[in-house]
Amino acid sequence: MFRRGNAGARGDTAQDDQGEQSLGAPQTTKVRPAAETAKGRATPKRSEAERGRRQGITGTPSRSGSASRSGTKTSSADSRADRLARSEAMRRGEQWALPARDRGPVKGLARDYIDSRRRLSEYYMYLMIVLVVVLFVKKSGVQLYAEPIALVLILLVVVDAAWLRFKLTKLVRERLPGENTRGLTIYAVFRALQIRRFRVPPPRIHPGDKF
Repeated sequence: MFRRGNAGARGDTAQDDQGEQSLGAPQTTKVRPAAETAKGRATPKRSEAERGRRQGITGTPSRSGSASRSGTKTSSADSRADRLARSEAMRRGEQWALPARDRGPVKGLARDYIDSRRRLSEYYMYLMIVLVVVLFVKKSGVQLYAEPIALVLILLVVVDAAWLRFKLTKLVRERLPGENTRGLTIYAVFRALQIRRFRVPPPRIHPGDKF
């Protein structure tokens, strides 16, 4: 009984307070939140904020993507121009454009000596390709002749390598005295075994030219 009386008293008191506010008390203005007063503008709704974020995400990559594509095109054009310039410089024999193994006056002299004449070792790769094909032929007579021919070719390459060593050592002593000739024989032999059109660096002179 006491609890009901207390609840009823509180209810009557609340109703009286509301009546007094509606009749006698002046109407108060709605107080704005502190965050709205500090920013000077109303806080955006959640839907508006999400829509703004979606627009920013979808709009930004279009500009950055076009800029990256234009930058990629520019870099590819520059790299292509650099490769062409390096290739031309390599063909002229400029040291900065050559690989490390091809640099130096001794290597340049060896390349010019090998490129200035036709050699049997220049056709070695062609002959070896033919012999490999022949070895797969099932006719026993053809294989019987192919193996001795391959051995003769290997012997000719060895003789040509010894001759190259002798001639290049003499040539370096005459034109470049005091220069180191270490590894020159192997370098010259591999150069001579390559097909002329595939030699790197490309030949600067033609067969029969003076150097």
